[in-house]
Amino acid sequence: MSEYVFTLPDLGEGTVEAEIVEWHVQVGDVVAEDDIIADVMTDKANVEIPSPVSGTVIRTAGEPGEMVAVGGELIVFTTDAQQVAKQPPETKTHAVEPENTQIQKNTKVLTSPAIRRMAQENGIDLSQVQGSGPKGRILRSDLSATSQAGQLSTTTQQPTVANHESVEEIKIIGVRRVIAERMSASKREIPHFAYVEEVDITALESLRQHLNAKRQGDVPSLTYLPFIGLSLIRALKNFPMCNALFDKELGVLKKYSAVNLGIATQTPDGLKVPVVHNAHHYNVTELSREITRVSSAARDNTANREILSGSTITITSLGKMGGIVTTPVINAPEVAIIGVNKAVQRPMVNDGDIKVRLMMNLSGSFDHRFVDGFDAASMVQNMKELLEEPAMLFID
Repeated sequence: MSEYVFTLPDLGEGTVEAEIVEWHVQVGDVVAEDDIIADVMTDKANVEIPSPVSGTVIRTAGEPGEMVAVGGELIVFTTDAQQVAKQPPETKTHAVEPENTQIQKNTKVLTSPAIRRMAQENGIDLSQVQGSGPKGRILRSDLSATSQAGQLSTTTQQPTVANHESVEEIKIIGVRRVIAERMSASKREIPHFAYVEEVDITALESLRQHLNAKRQGDVPSLTYLPFIGLSLIRALKNFPMCNALFDKELGVLKKYSAVNLGIATQTPDGLKVPVVHNAHHYNVTELSREITRVSSAARDNTANREILSGSTITITSLGKMGGIVTTPVINAPEVAIIGVNKAVQRPMVNDGDIKVRLMMNLSGSFDHRFVDGFDAASMVQNMKELLEEPAMLFID
C-alpha cells in the first residue's frame, strides 16, 4: 500500500488558484481512476476534476468555498489494487449508522452541482435516474424526464416549514461568488455612463413574424435578440471604441475588429455570459442559432471554457420581464453593454396622428473613461435607426 498525493493541476489561462465547489467523495470512499472527485471553480468556468488513480480517500483539502492553489494538495489516496477491486469502478458506497441504527447507502452518480441541487429541491433520488450522458452522467434532460414521470425518492423528507423568525444562512461559493466579485469590481473600478433610447419596433415585429411564417425545416424561430445583435454589430463598425477591452495591468485599451458577442444568460447557478465568437460573420438566422446554442450550453452546464470566455461586448435581456429601463453592469474588462427591455404597445404621435406602436427601450452602459457620452449616445441611436428600418440590417 502506498500514499498518492494529488495536487490541483494547471487549469490553463493563467489560473493560479481555484475554489472548491463540491466534493463528490469523502474520507474512506473507494474510487476508481477517472471517477469525478470534485468540482472546482476558476475565474473562467466550473471544472470537474477526475481521479488520477484508483484508491481509497484518506484526506481532502478544504471545504466548499475554500481556495486551493495550483500545485497545492487537493486530495490524498492510498492505492491498493486488491482493495479497489472489491467494488465496481462506477459505484462507491459508504455506510452511515443513524440514531435508529438502520443502514443507508449512497450510490455515486455522475452529474453537475446544479443538477444535484435541483434534484434535492424536487425530491428526486438521483440513484433512480438513468443518465444518458457519458459514463451514465445525468443530464438536465434526464432530470426533467424523471420529474415529469413522477419518479420521486422514497426517502425524501418533508421540508420543514420555517416560522417568521427563522434565518437561512447561505454560503456564497462557486458561480455566485464569482458573480459577486466581478459585479463589485465592475462598479467599483468603472465609471458607468448610462444612456436609454426608445425604439419603434413595429416594422421589425412585422418582419420577424413574416420570416418565422416562412421558415422551413430546422430553421429556428426568430426572437428580437438576433436582430438586436445584428444592429449592434453593424453599429460597432462606426463606433469601434465600444468593441474593446481594457487591460488594467498594462494600461492598454484593445479595440477589436471581430465582434465576440456575449449573451448574458440566467442559469440555475446564476448569471453566466456565453459567447458567440465572430458574430459579425453570421446572418440573422445563423446568429439566432448560435445564441440558442451557447445559451443552452450555459444553462445545462455543458459550456466549455471557450464558450464562456472571450467576449468583446455583451447584450443582456430580461425578455418579457425587461421593464422600462435597466442600468446594466459592464462585463469587465469590456467597456460597453446593451440592455434590452420589454416590448409594449403605446400610443405614439406618428405623422401628426396618434397611433398604437410597438415600442422597446434599449439601455446602454459605457465605461466613461474610454467612451465619451456623445459616442455612446450616437451608437445606441445608430442601433435605433437600423431596428426601426429593419431592411437596412440586410444591406452591406
